[in-house]
Amino acid sequence: MKSKQFVVIGLGRFGSSIAKTLYSLGHEVLAIDKDEEVVQDISEYVTHAVQADATDEATLKSLGIRNFDIAVVTIGSDVQSSVLVTLLVKELGVKYVIAKAQNELHAKVLYKIGADRVVFPERDMGVRVAHNLCSSNILDYIELSPDYSIMEVTALEEWENKTLKELNLRTRYGINIMAIKRDNDINISPSAEDVIKKGDVLVVIGGTDDIKNIEMQRM
Repeated sequence: MKSKQFVVIGLGRFGSSIAKTLYSLGHEVLAIDKDEEVVQDISEYVTHAVQADATDEATLKSLGIRNFDIAVVTIGSDVQSSVLVTLLVKELGVKYVIAKAQNELHAKVLYKIGADRVVFPERDMGVRVAHNLCSSNILDYIELSPDYSIMEVTALEEWENKTLKELNLRTRYGINIMAIKRDNDINISPSAEDVIKKGDVLVVIGGTDDIKNIEMQRM
């Protein structure tokens, strides 16, 4: 798995959730916020945590923002700061910038100034966004509890043309297959003899740690 470098700017509940999840998945995470207390709280859950004003271009430069693969701007209700920081990180050379929007108008502005993706906290849990960011084979992710999750995953190449019985995913990965999606068809409660084909999407349920093992397979 190739580790990526993320910078998360704004450590409210949404930003903190993204930062912690990315770090737990083995990536380097720089977390930035103006609030010293918030920075201290998250420091042990990320690679580096810094108290800084991200609207200051010189500060961002000094932190080496240009060296990060992805920036996640999750500044709270201050739309002006959100827009300014998004613009700055893009201009400083971060290739992929994700920004949190308060509403559709805010989103439109963020896209206009170069945001590659805009998310809405009400529609996108921080944990789900983090998993989608760092795994190409995760299509959707639902955290049922800190220990238990459901996700949709495209079949790994090594699973193709094998039955569920042959794959024995429960023993190998600690997961159960709830359904198989193929084109427009959904096979609910598939049998042990069902064969996985290329492009199949599996809906699986299992322990969060077990699911992480699958995420690592194609990264």
